[in-house]
Amino acid sequence: MKARIVNLLSIFLILGFFATPSYALLGGNDKLPDFTELVEKNSPAVVNISTTQKVSREHALPPGFEIPEFPEGSPFGDLFRRFFGEEGPPGSGPEEFDSQSLGSGFIISRDGYIITNYHVVKDAEEITVRLSDRRELKAQVIGSDKRSDIALLKVDAGDLPVVAIGNSEKLKVGEWAMAIGSPFGFDHSVSVGVISAINRNLPSENYVPFIQTDVAINPGNSGGPLFNLDGEVVGINSQIFTRSGGFMGLSFAIPIDVAMDVVEQLKTKGKVSRGWLGILIQDVNRELAESFGMKKPMGAVVLRVLPDSPAEKAGFKEGDVVVEFAGRTIHRQSDLPLAVAAYPVDKEAKVKIIREGKTRYLTVKTGELPPEEELAQASPDQPSSQGESATLGMVLQDLTREQRKQLGIDDKRGVLVKEIREGPAAEAEVRPGDVILMINHQNITSRKQFEKLLSDLPRGKLLPMLVQRGKAPLFMTIRLEE
Repeated sequence: MKARIVNLLSIFLILGFFATPSYALLGGNDKLPDFTELVEKNSPAVVNISTTQKVSREHALPPGFEIPEFPEGSPFGDLFRRFFGEEGPPGSGPEEFDSQSLGSGFIISRDGYIITNYHVVKDAEEITVRLSDRRELKAQVIGSDKRSDIALLKVDAGDLPVVAIGNSEKLKVGEWAMAIGSPFGFDHSVSVGVISAINRNLPSENYVPFIQTDVAINPGNSGGPLFNLDGEVVGINSQIFTRSGGFMGLSFAIPIDVAMDVVEQLKTKGKVSRGWLGILIQDVNRELAESFGMKKPMGAVVLRVLPDSPAEKAGFKEGDVVVEFAGRTIHRQSDLPLAVAAYPVDKEAKVKIIREGKTRYLTVKTGELPPEEELAQASPDQPSSQGESATLGMVLQDLTREQRKQLGIDDKRGVLVKEIREGPAAEAEVRPGDVILMINHQNITSRKQFEKLLSDLPRGKLLPMLVQRGKAPLFMTIRLEE
């Protein structure tokens, strides 16, 4: 009898388990999130943005192709002649035409300030903002910032609906998020998902700690808001990772804290100022960490200290590994530009570094980040050959004065790699044309000095080596044979 009762209880327990709603098993909530109220409340403050740009286009067919023969009066003949017709009269040049693009944005003040992406309104000659009540208003650009991909617009209207601004610093991975925008021109489309990651760094972006989500974002969503469950904007949908041109589960949003700081600077100063040290940096991998005497790979290693920069005045040196800036730990190379850019200009900051295996502290007064054009570096031509010698599987030569000028290298150091043969240099992936500037924290002044220095270097362990490739410095490691 007892056995039958136990069996019946087991059956009821099993049935009860399957009858339990899935959301209860996932945490005991009485229901999954309902986004209808959030959509109704916030949709009026989300806008569609359309722009018109002037684009020039050549109408010539590819070499070897000719316009096919079509019957007289055929619309296809007119179409081909219009887009691929013979060139116009001499000096006529390419034809200009109007190109239109779509994006999204959201209203942050009742008097008509609107945030969107810089790339949505870039080069726009005319910007039209369409509201949820179908009003269409012309907008002007108050200011924009290419580095953060933020633009501030203004429309001439009053008593407009606005969004609530949240705090992106409080975001947690796994929490719900909702986007409203105009993908492919479909106004006020809603998509939901979760926060997939925070402080995500993208290869082409150095100054934005992106929010990664799996919220479906497509062309036209750019510039639109990302909401949390409290109906607050926590991000601006900006980019997607895609191989097809559409959504693939990886979307990236600019944190609202970053965006609002940019907006405030655009309003008050008309431009955005960011902190700057004046150093070129590289990530620290396992081999570099070992060569620097570090227990684990972390931080950003200094490749070059720019002349007359805040870093030079503070005493930074090539080979220093920055592991902390103004109290913020630098786990990866990408953490440092974010930390410095967010720090006030002309304010002192304490920096923790590792120099030749020992911890040191420097105090630096940040400068203002220069325009991108001033930071761009051109690649020089390959240097020519001179007196040579073979070392570590490298054929080396001293640099001429012309080569130094061409490469931007002072006359106190550097030796050119002319040829790579089998040996430690090949294993370290040194290339012909590289200029060796430093090995094991010691400057290289000439070919003979380098060869003499090798006899004093430790064998069988990884050593840091600073080279210049083109005009870009690079740390690598090399192991001398025992």
